[in-house]
Amino acid sequence: MRIDLTVAAIPAFVAAMGAEHAWQRTHPVEPGTRAGDYQLADTVASLTMGIGSLAAPWVAKRLLDPLTPGVGRHGRTLLALGAAAAALTTVGDVVRRRLRDGALPAPRTVPADVREVQDELAEIRQGPTTPRGDRTPPVLRKAHGALAVSAVASTALVTSTTWAAMTSGRRLHACSPLDLGGGPWAALVAVLGWDFVYYWNHRLSHESRWLWAVHVVHHSSERYNLSTALRQPVAEGVTLTVPYGLLALLGVRPALIEQARGINLIYQFWIHTEAIRRLGWVEKVFNTPSHHRVHHGSNREYLDRNHGSILILWDRLFGTFEEEDEPVVYGLTSDLGSYSPVRIATHEWADIAVDVAAADTWHDRWSFLLRRPGWAYARRAAAGAA
Repeated sequence: MRIDLTVAAIPAFVAAMGAEHAWQRTHPVEPGTRAGDYQLADTVASLTMGIGSLAAPWVAKRLLDPLTPGVGRHGRTLLALGAAAAALTTVGDVVRRRLRDGALPAPRTVPADVREVQDELAEIRQGPTTPRGDRTPPVLRKAHGALAVSAVASTALVTSTTWAAMTSGRRLHACSPLDLGGGPWAALVAVLGWDFVYYWNHRLSHESRWLWAVHVVHHSSERYNLSTALRQPVAEGVTLTVPYGLLALLGVRPALIEQARGINLIYQFWIHTEAIRRLGWVEKVFNTPSHHRVHHGSNREYLDRNHGSILILWDRLFGTFEEEDEPVVYGLTSDLGSYSPVRIATHEWADIAVDVAAADTWHDRWSFLLRRPGWAYARRAAAGAA
C-alpha cells in the first residue's frame, strides 16, 4: 500500500508553520499591519479545511460512485430525475411567461419598431434575471426555482462523475500501448506533465464559476501564511477538469501520476509565506512566494494571474504572468467575514443556486454556472439595481 506523500509530509508542514510563527515573533511589526501573521480563528479554519480535504476523496467516492452512470446502480435514476426536473422547469418557464405577458410570443416574429428592438436588447444586457411584472404566485415561483436548481445540479453531477470515471489514470493506462516504466525519466515526465495540466486546471478554476466554486475555498483567507496553503477544496469530486489521466496515455503509470500529485502539492506549501521576499534568478523559472502572493491578491492588476504550481514558465508562455510590484491585498474581492469552514466551503455553491433559481431562461441558468464569476456578479448587481 502506497503512502500518500501529502499525508507523510504533515509533520513537516506543522514544523514549518511553527518556524514561521517563531520568525514572526522575532521580527515584530505594528499589530494588524502584516497579513502573514497568524490569527487563531483563521488558522483553525485553514487547518480544518486541510483535514477535510484529506477526507473528502474517501467520502466522495462512497457518495458519488453509486450515482455515476455505468458505475453505480443509481446513475440512471439520477439521469431520469434530472430530465424530469428539466422538463418541468421548461413548462414553468412557459407558464411564468404567460402570466407575465398575458400570452406567449408568436413564433418567428420580429418587432417592427426599431425602438422596441433596442429596448429588448438593453433588457437582455442589463437583466434583471427575474422579470418585472411576474405575477407567478410566490409558492409556485419557489417550486419552479427549486426544479431549475435540481435540473442543473443533477446534470452537472452526472457529467462530472461520468467524466472522472472515463478519464481515470487506470482506465486510460489500460487503453495505452505505451509504458514508460517506473524509472527516473518516467517520474520526471509525470511531474512535468502534472504541472502543465495543473496550470490549465488552475487557470480554468478562475475562468468558470463552476470550477471557481470549488477553488474559492483556497482564496477565502485575508491572511497569507503557511497555514493558508492547507486551506484546500473539499468538493473536487463534483467538478470538471482537464484529466490528469491523460498522462497515462503517454505511458505514465497511475502510481507515478499519484506521486506527481503529492510532489506538486508539497511544493505549493512553502510558497504561501511573506517571510521570503525575492529569490533572484529562481523566479525566472520557478513559482516562488513572491509570484504566488500575486495570485492570492484581490488587487485589480493581480486578479487571475500566476496560475503555475512548480514552474512559473507556463504563465510566462501563456500570458498570465504578473510581477509583484505593490502591496498585496489578500482574500476575495468581496470577503466573507466568516471563519466557519461550512460557510467557506459552500458560500459560492449557495450563491449559484440562488442565481439559477431566479434565472428566467436556460441560457442564463447555464451561464450562471459555466461563465466567468465576474459575469455572474455583474449580472446579479444589474438585476438588483433594476
